Amino acid sequence: MAGGNRRAAAAARHRLLPAGRVAGPMPWIIAIMIFLTVLAAAAGLGLGTAVRAMGADLAGRATVQIVEANAEQRDRLAGQVQQALRGAADVRSVAMVDPATLADQLRPWLGEDVTSGDLPIPALIDVTLTAGDAGMKVERVRGLLARLSPKLRIEPHAAFLLPLAGLLTALTWLAIGVVVLMGLATGAVVVLAARGAHDSHRGTIEVLHLMGATDVQIARLFQRRIALDALMGGALGFAFGILVILLIGARLSATGSQLLAAVALPPASWAVLVAVPIAGILLATLAGRWTVLRALGRAL
Repeated sequence: MAGGNRRAAAAARHRLLPAGRVAGPMPWIIAIMIFLTVLAAAAGLGLGTAVRAMGADLAGRATVQIVEANAEQRDRLAGQVQQALRGAADVRSVAMVDPATLADQLRPWLGEDVTSGDLPIPALIDVTLTAGDAGMKVERVRGLLARLSPKLRIEPHAAFLLPLAGLLTALTWLAIGVVVLMGLATGAVVVLAARGAHDSHRGTIEVLHLMGATDVQIARLFQRRIALDALMGGALGFAFGILVILLIGARLSATGSQLLAAVALPPASWAVLVAVPIAGILLATLAGRWTVLRALGRAL
């Protein structure tokens, strides 16, 4: 009698868990969800890394502009500024920007006349401040420069890219929001699929109940099927997501832009991406189990 019960239970299980094929559209839907979630998570992590790298690189750095049309006076003033900055307690290092490098950067905008001497080009001095409150240090250096000449200006590097940093931060939060929404959507899809599976197997469930199966045992059968579907879909979506990320990373590296190159994924970020499909599988399994147990409880 016990052997017959086990065979009947096994037959019911195989009807609930079709073998050798993808059971319905749910694996493909989960694959799409995981694919989009991995891309959104990679975007958020990459942009977050870029914002942190930008902040660390620009914090405490500034540029002194010497706005003087006369070349001789400009050179003389540049020497005085460098000597004064090297003696300032708030300044760690001072470096004069090569005029040839500055001319090369201005040539696409001003043409070849930029090297003719007809256009007055300000001299630039890169300044690295000591650690601490960069805002207060910039103000103290600005006061020092004002005492030297009214033709001296100092601009912190962070001020130029502050709008860009704000945009990247907003995009990072947007990516985080997309990841949360995709997680909710995945859970909703699993709930709908579990309800459909429960409704389509009511006869089998009744037989299992008559054989003495508990709600937990029946829910475990559905849980196993959902877990297998989620595993297949998660692996497929994760593989395609990583492939797209690697292709985009290669394209960004080929641009040669330091800003785009900052959008990178450190090892910790890759670990988070690996956790995305695992979390998706667990979410699908738990959502399916909860849905089936809830449906079975209502049927009693």
